Amino acid sequence: MENKAAHFRSLHQTGSPLVLFNVWDAGSTRVVAKAGAAAIATGSWSVAAAQGFDDGEKISRDVVIDVLRRIVGSTNLPVTVDIESGFGGDPEAVAHTVRLSIEAGAIGCNIEDSRPSDGSLRSVEEAAARIQAARRAGDEACPGFFINARSDLFFQRPADEHDTSLVSEVIARARAYADAGADGLFAPGLAELTLIRELAAASPLPLNIMRFGAAPSIAELAAARVARISHGPHPYMLAMEALEQAARHVS
Repeated sequence: MENKAAHFRSLHQTGSPLVLFNVWDAGSTRVVAKAGAAAIATGSWSVAAAQGFDDGEKISRDVVIDVLRRIVGSTNLPVTVDIESGFGGDPEAVAHTVRLSIEAGAIGCNIEDSRPSDGSLRSVEEAAARIQAARRAGDEACPGFFINARSDLFFQRPADEHDTSLVSEVIARARAYADAGADGLFAPGLAELTLIRELAAASPLPLNIMRFGAAPSIAELAAARVARISHGPHPYMLAMEALEQAARHVS
């Protein structure tokens, strides 16, 4: 596992980003791997939807870990898991989720700084304490375990209100998260290329951007010094749209 963790870490290169097409089960993992993926990443929204749940930790941690175990068993690629905000009210619960994830074969995870109950942001101090607990658990069970700290500030305001001041807030959080032991910064919801470039230049952590809608191209994000690109729920949505269309036209 340590070798996979080290390899996964090495894939985060500013200007030559790791591109992740998020999966939700063993079947989608095999398809994405066959397409030439360098690594596998789950998406919490997709994993929940595929099991009949809404996002926001409505699915149980046990089910998430079971799905993760099946995904890991279907590929030799490194797997990082989306554990939302960590499945628990306190840092020790987050640490326990990380330990379970590593036992299931994950070499990295995403951790959000918002609350699953209502999407409100945790304080910087509270979010950092949860990352710190995840760091301790990761170091004990899988040295090199990659913690991608997701900041949801850009989800709190519509896109036309995204500006330099909001970028500055995210940078302040990124510094605190880096001090707590995070390895990457995930800023979903941000699509303005100028602001992405500004955030990538100032972030103390490699920047992960999620492509959605009219988001910049991979080439544009690479030129903006992004280190990781993910696709969130969109692969699942594409697959379900194709399935629905096929079902409507079956004869």
